[in-house]
Amino acid sequence: MYSIRTEQSFDSAHFLAGYEGKCRNLHGHRWRVVVEVGALTLREEGQLRGMISDFGDLKRDVRELTDYYDHAFIYEKNSLRMKTVQALEEEGFRLVEVPFRPTAENFAAHFYRFLEQKGYEVRSVAVYETPDNCAVYTGDEMR
Repeated sequence: MYSIRTEQSFDSAHFLAGYEGKCRNLHGHRWRVVVEVGALTLREEGQLRGMISDFGDLKRDVRELTDYYDHAFIYEKNSLRMKTVQALEEEGFRLVEVPFRPTAENFAAHFYRFLEQKGYEVRSVAVYETPDNCAVYTGDEMR
């Protein structure tokens, strides 16, 4: 079993609607995303001989995700009043609406599935909200 890892980071704000605690308030994180992909065997031919994947390709695809969320206010669909969204848009804020509660756990699963669709055999995605706290997603089945 072989695996390679890469990581990227992004800065954004979010809040957790319906949460009884500090995270119900708008706050920000420097999110760190660590991705591990793997294969049972290495490629045997061509430019990628002896590799799982090109690190440059993997880094580009992870960066595509992190760049999308960077310096945005991420909020769950239907968690803000339409007036609030309109006011923020009028002020020129960059808003990203997601169909899930914007937790580290949900982001890890979201990034995992995105990379799977790109053709990677994803082993795990870890999303750090702080330097010491992360959520890890390893797929729909426990491995």
